[in-house]
Amino acid sequence: MGTAGPLALARELLDYGSGQPFFVLNSDVACQYPLKEMLEFHRARGAEATILVTKVDDPSKYGVVIINEYGQVQQFVEKPKEFVGDKINAGIYCCSPKILDRIELRPTSIEKEVFPHVAADGQLFAFTLGGYWMDVGQPKDYLKGLTLHLDSLNIHNPSALYNTPGVTGNVLVAPSAKIGTGCKIGPDVSIGEGCVIGDGVRLSNCVVMRGCSIGNHSKVDKCIIGWDSKVGSWCRLENHCVLGEDVQVKSELYMNGAVVLPHKEIKESVLQPNIIL
Repeated sequence: MGTAGPLALARELLDYGSGQPFFVLNSDVACQYPLKEMLEFHRARGAEATILVTKVDDPSKYGVVIINEYGQVQQFVEKPKEFVGDKINAGIYCCSPKILDRIELRPTSIEKEVFPHVAADGQLFAFTLGGYWMDVGQPKDYLKGLTLHLDSLNIHNPSALYNTPGVTGNVLVAPSAKIGTGCKIGPDVSIGEGCVIGDGVRLSNCVVMRGCSIGNHSKVDKCIIGWDSKVGSWCRLENHCVLGEDVQVKSELYMNGAVVLPHKEIKESVLQPNIIL
């Protein structure tokens, strides 16, 4: 149904007579989510829609949003060869219910088929994001987004970070996680609720999601460990391995860039990047 069609499906939920704006968010975006400030901006301008924009160093890779001094969107320029602006669509929108009148119940792109018409009517505005932004749709970008998020926490809420002997750099650990003795954790690590990290484990630039366990003396670097997965003892995982939900990795295995689908049991080392179906 595209990025707009589902809004037509949800019309009765989004437009129930109150006239209150609603948010539309792409799920592969990481940022500081200034939703309160964006809503205030949207209401102050009486906008039909407000898009979040972010500055980039090389706008030629993206579709650029041209705005005036009041934040009103003038036009969109796709991958400009000459510099016309440095703000791009950050994938978060605040919309008033009246925008639903522009959306038919069919596959529709809100960015290509709806927003240009809203802009032509002078009703589309842009709110500029302060702070970090990252498209986290790919594993490498997901881990980079983690780094940016932890850097932001270190600046704005450092008490949320885990700080104990054996920790290097920014590390986020859920309160219910258990960590063994002699571990070296960090930089840029997130450990979810209910995780169990064994003794002598080395974790760096990785995400260990809810309910996982990492066996004694294993090393995980630049990897994403999915929910309820188990990595045995004396394992080594590196080079952007991604384990789906409930993956079991037997002890003493080496995994290099493996992408493993959910509910699999790995009994042999993966020496070269591969997808395990």
